[in-house]
Amino acid sequence: MDCINMDGLLIGISTFLIIGLFHPVVIKAEYYWGTRCWWLFLLLGTAGIICSLLVESITLSALLGVFSFSSFWSIKELFEQEKRVKKGWFPENPARKKPESGQ
Repeated sequence: MDCINMDGLLIGISTFLIIGLFHPVVIKAEYYWGTRCWWLFLLLGTAGIICSLLVESITLSALLGVFSFSSFWSIKELFEQEKRVKKGWFPENPARKKPESGQ
């Protein structure tokens, strides 16, 4: 046994942390900006994919892929968070203007 390969462990722990980080980010983003900021997650995800394709390190490429698709998943979660706020499960930001209802 020449050496222990820690790449899988690093990717696993980092994936756990990346997904865990996005959860409160989505909650805060919806609180302050509503669903209007969905395109930021799209840009982050797209940039992550491009970087993932360009780096030589397999480990870094994998982590950038996890970051990218966590960003894309956050778009869905942002709209789900809006529903959770409407249900009263999370606080609504009283300072944020509500969109015009067309009435």
